[in-house]
Amino acid sequence: MPTARAARVRAARALCALAFAGATGFANAAELIVSAAASLTNAFRDVAAAFEKAHPGTQVRLNFASSGALLQQIARGAPVDVFASADEETMNDAERQRLVKAGTRLDFARNALVVVVPRDAARSPGSLAELAGPAYARVAAGTPASVPAGRYANGALEQARLWSAVAPKLIGAQSVRQVLDYVARGEVDAGFVYATDAASMPDKVKVAFTVPTTTPLRYPVAVVEASSEGEAAQAFVSFIASPSTRAILGRYGFDKP
Repeated sequence: MPTARAARVRAARALCALAFAGATGFANAAELIVSAAASLTNAFRDVAAAFEKAHPGTQVRLNFASSGALLQQIARGAPVDVFASADEETMNDAERQRLVKAGTRLDFARNALVVVVPRDAARSPGSLAELAGPAYARVAAGTPASVPAGRYANGALEQARLWSAVAPKLIGAQSVRQVLDYVARGEVDAGFVYATDAASMPDKVKVAFTVPTTTPLRYPVAVVEASSEGEAAQAFVSFIASPSTRAILGRYGFDKP
């Protein structure tokens, strides 16, 4: 038979658990799965650490890939609580498919598209027109169907009426980070990446020029409709909009939306 002392210990533990839950703001400790665009890799690692510190007991698991690939994972039933895309179009698609919760979407950052070359390259293009010349035989870009940066690059080339001249030189990549790696290793002559990606490897790549785009490069985030951690997921989305998180994003070169 349990003793009176054992009963008091159990009661004390129960009270501690309730107090802990109140301190975290959630009924139970949560494991939050955040799927984010590859270009957010470095910044979101810091954001996740800051969120965990602010919400003891909650663990954030990060999943990085191209925005299109992440959307496909969610559509196929992957367990995801928060989705952060590198473009508005992919998030619009998520809303059309009702994969994210209505009213939870917000834009939290802005980026710029740039062309980079290897750090030790003897020359750098000054414009899109120069990429069409013979000096640049291999140009890396994300696959437009799934990589927003590749879609922006495609649009910029078409706007400049250079798509037909540059398209035969393009080396496709599954994410903007893969493009960055190609350039850093000198496997291509140039590549289309985000300004924040270029800033993450200043010893391996250098920015040749900023690419003019017809639309701003904004990053939206939303709670996934099928999330089993709705309260914690909404707290994470709200945390992204906080001044402290904007400061983290700013350190990695992201601008306000």
